[in-house]
Amino acid sequence: MNKIIIKNANIVTESEVFTGDVLINGEVIECIGRNIDCPDAEQIDASGRLLLPGAVDVHTHMDLDVGIARACDDFYSGTVAAVCGGTTTIVDHMAFAHEDVSLMHQVEEYHRLADGNAVTDYGFHGVLQLMNDDKLAEMRAIAEREGITSWKAYMTYGANMTDDEWLFKVLRNANEAGLVIPVHCENDAVVETLKAEFGAAGKLQPRFHPLSRPAGAEAEAVSRLLHLARLAGDAPAYIVHLSAAESLKEVSKARHAGQKHFGVETCTQYLALTDAAYDDDSEGLKAIMSPPLRRDSDCSAIWAALAKGGMIDTIATDHCPFTFGEQKQLGRSDFRKCPNGAPGVEERLGVVYSEGVAKGRISLPQMVKYLCTEPARIFGLYPKKGAVLPGSDADLVIMDPDAKRIMSIKDMHTACDYTCYEGIELTGRIEKVFVRGRLAAENNEFTGSRGYGQYLRRGVSSLI
Repeated sequence: MNKIIIKNANIVTESEVFTGDVLINGEVIECIGRNIDCPDAEQIDASGRLLLPGAVDVHTHMDLDVGIARACDDFYSGTVAAVCGGTTTIVDHMAFAHEDVSLMHQVEEYHRLADGNAVTDYGFHGVLQLMNDDKLAEMRAIAEREGITSWKAYMTYGANMTDDEWLFKVLRNANEAGLVIPVHCENDAVVETLKAEFGAAGKLQPRFHPLSRPAGAEAEAVSRLLHLARLAGDAPAYIVHLSAAESLKEVSKARHAGQKHFGVETCTQYLALTDAAYDDDSEGLKAIMSPPLRRDSDCSAIWAALAKGGMIDTIATDHCPFTFGEQKQLGRSDFRKCPNGAPGVEERLGVVYSEGVAKGRISLPQMVKYLCTEPARIFGLYPKKGAVLPGSDADLVIMDPDAKRIMSIKDMHTACDYTCYEGIELTGRIEKVFVRGRLAAENNEFTGSRGYGQYLRRGVSSLI
């Protein structure tokens, strides 16, 4: 097996930063220490550099088919973008099927899309739609067969949404079976009513998108989910892409009331972007996503919660890219027809480091906790993923903490034709990324190979 020693690095874990060496033996970390001597190992001097665990993004949408459009990143281009941005593992959210099929149908479809294409390791979240008792049983069977231990429910999106009756039944089933239920929280009735009213009034520019999906609609659904999870016996639930200070208040109420077994995710865009992005009637289409971008005060509240700890568990991306030049133009005369989503998997580590750590909003260990360790714990991948520990996979990122760069789509690897972070000056630059001991990216050049990524059967969540 190939051996590599990364020497004199500033190693960052969720709890500390220390200087040391890491010995990689094949695909795993063999040992960590000072002055490790291994004559037959390749040596990399990482003096003055940060050594991080490979980031884990547990909310992506590769090759997502939404009916009117298909996400422009498939499992190859999307994971190339991920690894060049320091993410070495993804857990992808499956799309709805366009007919009433078994849950296993989409599992098989996603294996077809990802197997042999991904360059990072990957897992799947199952998707729930048109639920019945047979599908409740199938959730358990697929968990045993495939290691898919999380199942996504949506509290909006019309016929595909999981209504309160079935959400309660799903949560109760998950509690009995040791599964986690990630949930998209928005009040469907409010959103659909407002969209119809804006349409009738001819208010169809991008600036009306955030008004049609107000923070209160998210906060109400967050509160409802948490109450349903409590009623289901403190069932393990996971709130995806929390975007608003108002929603944080509902999380705080539940935390202070002693509710256990739930996790909370926010995303990079809700930390670094605001609803000012919708002011331009053309460019605003780039930021059509659900939930929408919020106010600067919401960004500040989420940063404060991350700094304090105990409220938010992870930072993901909801990476769901559609091209601006073609696909996003479906909404040029009506924002409601614009495919929802934006790229982000390549940007996350760089933006969170620059806007968070470099600006003193969060610490380096906190960044590793939110981007690496806690996502791996919650979704049954730790300590194989998300950690710098002996025996963990050698998924590692070497980063120059002081280099400056300007983010631009011309330097990126996504198949998308834009980034919402265009022109932002970033502090920090990724120099090398290893996936299971193999150099997969170096100085923004992809050096890996299609199909190197392995499918991950996931274990028990830390929320259980």
